[in-house]
Amino acid sequence: MKVLGIETSCDETGVAIYDSREGLLGDKLYSQVKTHAAFGGVVPELASRDHIRKTLPLIMELLSETRIPLGELDGIAFTAGPGLIGSLLVGASLGRSLAMGLDVPAVGVHHMEGHLLAPMLEPEPPKFPFVALLVSGGHTQLVKVTKIGDYQLLGESLDDAAGEAFDKVGKMLGLPYPGGPHVAKLALKGVTDTFQFPRPMVNRPGLDFSFSGLKTSVKNAISELSKEGDLDPQARANIARGFEDAVVSTLAIKCRRALQQTGLERLIIAGGVSANLNLRQVLESTMSQSGGRLYYAQPEYCTDNGAMIAYAGCQRLLAGQRSKLNIDVRPRWPLESLSPL
Repeated sequence: MKVLGIETSCDETGVAIYDSREGLLGDKLYSQVKTHAAFGGVVPELASRDHIRKTLPLIMELLSETRIPLGELDGIAFTAGPGLIGSLLVGASLGRSLAMGLDVPAVGVHHMEGHLLAPMLEPEPPKFPFVALLVSGGHTQLVKVTKIGDYQLLGESLDDAAGEAFDKVGKMLGLPYPGGPHVAKLALKGVTDTFQFPRPMVNRPGLDFSFSGLKTSVKNAISELSKEGDLDPQARANIARGFEDAVVSTLAIKCRRALQQTGLERLIIAGGVSANLNLRQVLESTMSQSGGRLYYAQPEYCTDNGAMIAYAGCQRLLAGQRSKLNIDVRPRWPLESLSPL
């Protein structure tokens, strides 16, 4: 089954074709970073307009490059939520219309399920069950995954998501938008332990997260150094390193706790922050010490992309799931509400 995946949940336009026998046949991505950089964050109306302009041409480019005629598609998958409602409506409307015109089934995909299943695109995908750490700009969640669609939420952020905290710290440090990747790059020049920021909620029972207090500690450190005239490039790098170490350490402690609680030995990390090299190295070490194994997707499939939507959609279409003819998107959509396959 050849499935076209369309991802338009926020500010990335992603399209891909996944074949149930041959795997990923091709994917393309258009980023709106330059559009939103001037505003320091995503402007929903501009995001929607860009999706309208770019999605169909991107699909046609993909079909041309993969030499797959439109009529050979067996199904359409589109992101139905969560996300920005205007952006979601663009992908859902186009996906549903294409499916109707081609007389093929369509299915709306949960954005975070797409991220969660992205490591399945790798040559050695994880076997079920496993614990998943979903870390992105909008979500930080620990989930027990028994099979596709059978998800138990173990813990989540009570305020800022990890990726959101990265972006806000980047803005505090005067780094370009989006701040997260630039914080990680700057942290490579920093000296570990120069700044000892708190590891939020690690001394409390449970698996929930909180990053607002950590963000405030970073803000206070920047303010103090600025008053004293000591916020030089090295100090900024040290702050970035201290912040990143605190986030990574917190995530690692909670992951270890989740694995102990569930008795599982496989951990996957997914979402934009899962591309962070420091996080991968620390979790690799954590898993090797316990005899478990860590799984993650290639960096290009950690951020929003069409490949993860095409894969997730293909699995649900193969299981017989179909979306109705009406356009139904959900800006808020609990992951655990999905039906298991």
